[in-house]
Amino acid sequence: MKASQFFISTLKEAPADAEVASHQLMTRAGLIKKLGAGIYSWMPMGLRVLRKVEAIVREEMNRAGAVELLMPVVQPAEFWQETDRWNKMGPELMRVQDRHGRDFVVQPTSEEVVTDIARQELRSYKQLPRNFYHIQTKFRDERRPRFGVMRSREFIMKDAYSFDRDLEAAKGSYQAMAKAYRAIFDRFGLRYRAVAADSGAIGGDLSEEFQVIAATGEDAIVYCPQSSYAANMEKAEALAPSGPRPAPGQALEKTPTPGKATCAEVAQLLGVPLARTVKSLVLATDEANAAGEIVKSTVWLLLLRGDHDMNEIKVSKVPGLDAGFRFATLAEIDAHFGCQPGYLGPIGLKKSVKLVVDREVAVMGDWICGANVVDFHMTGVNWGRDLPEPDAVADLRNIVEGDPSPDGKGLLAVERGIEVGHIFVLGTKYSKAMNATFLDEAGKPQHMEMGCYGIGITRLPAAAIEQNHDERGIIWPDAIAPFTVVLCPITPERFPDVKAAGEQLYAQLLAAGVDVILDDRGERPGAMFADWELIGVPHRVTIGDRGLKEGLVEYQHRRDTAPTKIALTDILAHIKGRLSV
Repeated sequence: MKASQFFISTLKEAPADAEVASHQLMTRAGLIKKLGAGIYSWMPMGLRVLRKVEAIVREEMNRAGAVELLMPVVQPAEFWQETDRWNKMGPELMRVQDRHGRDFVVQPTSEEVVTDIARQELRSYKQLPRNFYHIQTKFRDERRPRFGVMRSREFIMKDAYSFDRDLEAAKGSYQAMAKAYRAIFDRFGLRYRAVAADSGAIGGDLSEEFQVIAATGEDAIVYCPQSSYAANMEKAEALAPSGPRPAPGQALEKTPTPGKATCAEVAQLLGVPLARTVKSLVLATDEANAAGEIVKSTVWLLLLRGDHDMNEIKVSKVPGLDAGFRFATLAEIDAHFGCQPGYLGPIGLKKSVKLVVDREVAVMGDWICGANVVDFHMTGVNWGRDLPEPDAVADLRNIVEGDPSPDGKGLLAVERGIEVGHIFVLGTKYSKAMNATFLDEAGKPQHMEMGCYGIGITRLPAAAIEQNHDERGIIWPDAIAPFTVVLCPITPERFPDVKAAGEQLYAQLLAAGVDVILDDRGERPGAMFADWELIGVPHRVTIGDRGLKEGLVEYQHRRDTAPTKIALTDILAHIKGRLSV
């Protein structure tokens, strides 16, 4: 490709609404152009990146035995009504009607459609296992789209769905996809972690997220540097402290804490570590009758150490809270505690509550909590002596740096990541809802066991940029760069030898199968270099008249701080050598 035949549109300034580096640089480098909130056009330079991402994904999915098809973006509502997701999904699901008043959705995912295909086409155990995938546009009506294509409303995903005869076979399909995903992300040339993830209502441990490591990532990843343990924050277990609960060492006292409503403020006032305080979180669960009317509400009090944060996924697994919970209203709090938030605690309640405490709190002694009186806290609180044992003890909190690893092989560390892939076993959730069955060896119908495997195609370039950029612009890994090599002849219109050398090297690189672009726009060197540094092409060769007279050109990798002089006769081999690394 020659630059004069391509479309290059770079900007000096990023748009005002671009909050993160990837959004700023993708816009400035001319990869994307905003059309509306969370909706972007992929410009020619950006589309080349997408196509390379897609090609790698296709090659590895095909190698793993998956079969590509293409399912529609617009889907009849009747399939979503079969699984009840028509009602369960919120406003993120875009609902539309055709001219006849029939309901449709602009699909955010394709479980219903692929299950309909399976129930029509896969009738016998002899046709299983099967894995269908497609790369298709999706739409989710995000309330607050942000970070450019990282969290846009319209995006492209690769989603795959496996169908098996039983759970054991489904686990085999899952492992095949886990292997394929590692091959895919290895080829992208990005630093990533495959982390254990929560599998939601499906249960079990067969769920992994693939996270690209980046300081700006929205997700927290927990891992052990001394072992292979890795999990997302929702899944990572906080082990119960070792050793028995200490005996009481202080008297229970109602201590003045005027104007101090947070654990941090109380700890500072009393001159104690924040870990000595306990925070109170008040939740509620509702029971409804057949008409959907709430007939009973139960208030729950959760206790966590003052320096810990609640993990809602873990809380949702506590018996009694696993059917759904909400934060209690101010009226409910007042009815049970007789006090406003900030001074709540388990001692001296007006009405009983269900008491669930974190593992850490269950073994604490002489701790501090709210007194259920404004401007007062209880100090020297101990289990058994001052209040009865809790109704339940559970892992309720997020991991913090330095917690022991669940595998017993060291201490945990935390880093940020961007989720770009997720694989998990679906079980029979959709096959039962849509009656997708096959006949087993005995001729009896059985529901298919399903798996689901997604990769965010349009999110990946943004994740790569968040991990690979500097003050000059993007730094692409070779595998997904819009062009792998750029040739920059200096004022070729003045120096015929420079132009000829550039054309000759361009032809040689093309013949060698290298994805090269020749910048023949006639730009000044400074402007030309700035463009390609912003765009992030990883390998640059500069051809100038002075160097050619000595038989030399300059090679510079995008990460290099200065160019290296290479003999013109050796540059082709040098580039091939760098590309093979």
